[in-house]
Amino acid sequence: MISLRGTDTTQKRHEIKAYFNETYDQYERLFDYMAGDDAFYHRPERLRHPLIFYFGHTATFFVNKLVIAKVIDARIDPEMESIFAVGVDEMSWDDLNEKHYAWPGVAETRAYRDKVRELVNGLIDTMPLTLPIGWESPFWAVLMGIEHERIHLETSSVLMRQLPLELVKEGAWQVCEDAGEAPENELLVVPGAKVQIGKSREDDYYSWDNEYGFHEAEIPDFFASKYLVSNGEFLAFVRDGGYEADIFWEEEGLAWRNYTDVKHPPFWVAKEDGFWLRHIDREVPLPLNHPVDVNYHEAKAFCNWLSQREGKQYRLPAEDEWYRLADVAGIGTVFDDKRANTNLAHYISSVPVDRFRQGDFYDVTGNLWQWTETPIYPFEGFEVHPWYDDFSTPTFDGRHNLIKGGSFISTGNEILKSARYAFRRHFYQHAGFRYVESSYEEQIKANVYESDAQIAQYAEFGWGESAFGIENYPSACVRHALSFMKRKPKRRALDVGCAIGRSTFELAREFGEVTGLDFTARFISLATRMKEEGRIGYAFPVEGELVAYKQAALKDFGLEDEAQRVQFWQADACNLKPHFRGYDLIFAGNLIDRLYDPAKFLGDLHERLVEGGLLILTSPYTWLEEFTPKEKWLGGFKKDGEDFTTLDGLKAVLGEHFTLLHTRDIPFVLKETARKHQHTIAQMTVWEKSS
Repeated sequence: MISLRGTDTTQKRHEIKAYFNETYDQYERLFDYMAGDDAFYHRPERLRHPLIFYFGHTATFFVNKLVIAKVIDARIDPEMESIFAVGVDEMSWDDLNEKHYAWPGVAETRAYRDKVRELVNGLIDTMPLTLPIGWESPFWAVLMGIEHERIHLETSSVLMRQLPLELVKEGAWQVCEDAGEAPENELLVVPGAKVQIGKSREDDYYSWDNEYGFHEAEIPDFFASKYLVSNGEFLAFVRDGGYEADIFWEEEGLAWRNYTDVKHPPFWVAKEDGFWLRHIDREVPLPLNHPVDVNYHEAKAFCNWLSQREGKQYRLPAEDEWYRLADVAGIGTVFDDKRANTNLAHYISSVPVDRFRQGDFYDVTGNLWQWTETPIYPFEGFEVHPWYDDFSTPTFDGRHNLIKGGSFISTGNEILKSARYAFRRHFYQHAGFRYVESSYEEQIKANVYESDAQIAQYAEFGWGESAFGIENYPSACVRHALSFMKRKPKRRALDVGCAIGRSTFELAREFGEVTGLDFTARFISLATRMKEEGRIGYAFPVEGELVAYKQAALKDFGLEDEAQRVQFWQADACNLKPHFRGYDLIFAGNLIDRLYDPAKFLGDLHERLVEGGLLILTSPYTWLEEFTPKEKWLGGFKKDGEDFTTLDGLKAVLGEHFTLLHTRDIPFVLKETARKHQHTIAQMTVWEKSS
């Protein structure tokens, strides 16, 4: 690993250059396992590209990121950089239609890689360098490319294990041949304590964006298995029919098992004399004392099987529990390859589960990654790096689980204690598992980024930055509304048509209880997430297919304490339930011209307000028949030959029970994309309930 800090820029250039070339050499050495050019074009998995893609991809990544970072303005080979640009994660069948790709030759790709190496070495020598290296530094783009290639050193090796044996040959690294009976596993206590994870942007080492931020949790005492689950321990599950028994499989895992018809771990090879284990370049009799290599679904099914057999509740550890276990095991910031099978310091394979002791446990780091129960999520304070905005956010979908601890081939950022990598639960990644018995209930502030365009626009409208110097509309409306409540009690308020809830939270600054109502369930869902988790994320459209990933947090607006005073419900404004009554203020922002019967909505509001209570309406009066039948419009038409405005209609509907106190115009801007905005002026009317 390269420290981002230092005082000698010349020395730092030498360090980065050596790190880059070591990474480049190591990656190309891995592809020496390919037995010939034909092997590069064989697809190991149906939903992944052939290995020629990955051979070229890491080089084009450097160029593409250097262009995005505006370090260079001329590409080396635009066609190569298009072919090898995307397609790493699982895609649809259409995306992987081979008719869409004309793969270049291996020699051509090697020549391209050489050109990229020359470019990057030249940039390291000449680019301006200021220490410490930060996100905006041109050297960050270089480090990003280096760490990205180190990730693919590992992921490409997984694919090579899935190639037919005749397509690979012996490579540069050794396989561990130490095989024997599996040690008997046992549960050891892990004393509880608080864990604090995440890091600041001032950290010493390069990290991916999902590692920055802050998270803490109080972990009670729990039990964890002393060893990773070995092939021998897992073999009992296989022999007991674990793959055939539906009861042990979660719904998603059962669907995967049925689809693949898998009967045992896929790196196990069934032969007449028993199971063998597939390494990159060979098959060996199954070493029972090595850790089993499985996906999440298989690990979860084993835990369910073991729970039934022993009458206990076993599961995979949460990410928080892994960090507590790492603390107890004395794991430092960077994994020590003298104490762990990692960093390719020993083998290009696993070793016995009782080889590397760390405290009272073994393989808390190294040997194989360890699946956790935790779907990856952003820490508080997460920000997307603009040069690689699709590294983390696509995984914040509840379907990618974190793996921890690194494997025998993990290098670079992967051997940091803070590393956070997540894969789809059916993927394979040199990953095994250990099991725990614990009462800890993980509290994840899941932050799935809303991608629906309408939801994103409303999220930006409520929580995004102002445009053209115009004050945030929900905030401005509430500010004006509260100015009329100075001599009135502020006990309860009702926000009808609250959308994503910004006005509801703003009202709670001064009201003891505020209820937000909206007809759209997705709006209420997002508002509720903001209340419960304190933040939301959304993908705002920039142009075409481009989006900007954004976050909003209550603490950024000074609204953390207000969350306990708000509640949200889905409701039809034209058919409110009777219990919504007894309010000192009712606010309906930009609502009445979107209702199917606005007069019905307004007709009983006086019964829902206390004496002297206020009703505050805002609207641009954009009457459209797609929302409101023309005969239900409150105004905007001729009546008895004269103009009849919406304000006239409001007076007619509300006049019996309300006194109009005030009118004013309030402008707002609705952003549709980064360059398209709607500038509108709404009218606010303030009504007081008459005695």
